[in-house]
Amino acid sequence: MSLGASADLRRVAVLGAGSWGTAFAKVMADAGREVVLWARRGEIAAAVNATHANPDYLPGVELPTLITATTDAAAALADVDAVVFAVPSQKLRANLEGWRDLLPRGKTLVSLAKGVELGTLNRMSEVVAEVAGVPADQIAVVTGPNLAREIAAEEPTATVIACADHDRAVAVQLATTTGYFRSYTHTDVVGCEIGGAAKNVIALACGMASGMGFGDNTKASLITRGLDETARLGVVLGADPMTFAGLAGLGDLVATCSSPLSRNRTFGERLGQGMTTEEIYASTRQVAEGAKSCSSLLALAQRTGVDAPIAHHVDAVVDGRMTATEMMDAFIRRETKAETD
Repeated sequence: MSLGASADLRRVAVLGAGSWGTAFAKVMADAGREVVLWARRGEIAAAVNATHANPDYLPGVELPTLITATTDAAAALADVDAVVFAVPSQKLRANLEGWRDLLPRGKTLVSLAKGVELGTLNRMSEVVAEVAGVPADQIAVVTGPNLAREIAAEEPTATVIACADHDRAVAVQLATTTGYFRSYTHTDVVGCEIGGAAKNVIALACGMASGMGFGDNTKASLITRGLDETARLGVVLGADPMTFAGLAGLGDLVATCSSPLSRNRTFGERLGQGMTTEEIYASTRQVAEGAKSCSSLLALAQRTGVDAPIAHHVDAVVDGRMTATEMMDAFIRRETKAETD
């Protein structure tokens, strides 16, 4: 059943107080919405309430007074019009199992996570639908070139709100429109989610190229071939090929592959400099979704019969079966063919 175009989201719960969850809470508060931010750690909730800041994840950013924080999920979810999930993709299921009985009935559920679940090979909206027991058209996903630090600094940014129920997408669009954040609606949830998951893996490859000292030709080649690889997988899964020419495809891919603010690009750069995956994990608490999801994205491509050489080689480097140098050599040695094959 459609939400109805006149529905308004006045009070929203954002579950997850990392950099993206906090930045998205700020966007909604700047759009005039009352936001309850759930934090796993008490010190973060205390800082948000006492100082209107999240110094651990967005230092120097002042948060609107319309944002309050709590570590009590039941309190965060009380009387809300929508729920936003802002936890890492591989932790979404476990968190949802704890929140499931607290979720408001019939309200829009929004996923910020970008990835493919290990084991099930489910997209994030599929995880939400399964665990929460809600129809797919009740779930919206947010994707696009959305680097949290730039959004928190109120730099002009565009995003995509994708939902099978267009009215729900419009409601989220209205609740996220500010003087610096512009939302577009879409109904191709599959394409938007595949674009969001695959770009993290391509960014790892671009980061490796940068860490090895390669220039823009190499990175542009990886971005372009990565977009083709992403589109092939998405189309087989039922996506509209034009989705990958937009914000959820090319836009997100360029931002994530190019910016030093990108966790995935930075992770890849360190791999290219010779660090191991374990060494990188030990040096940061920020999650690089591509490093967690590359094996599941590759498995999804293999299950559907899609050739995914970048995902294949990135997974090998992340897993320690190949070096970044060997990956680049393997790309160049691939059999020659027409670009459109």
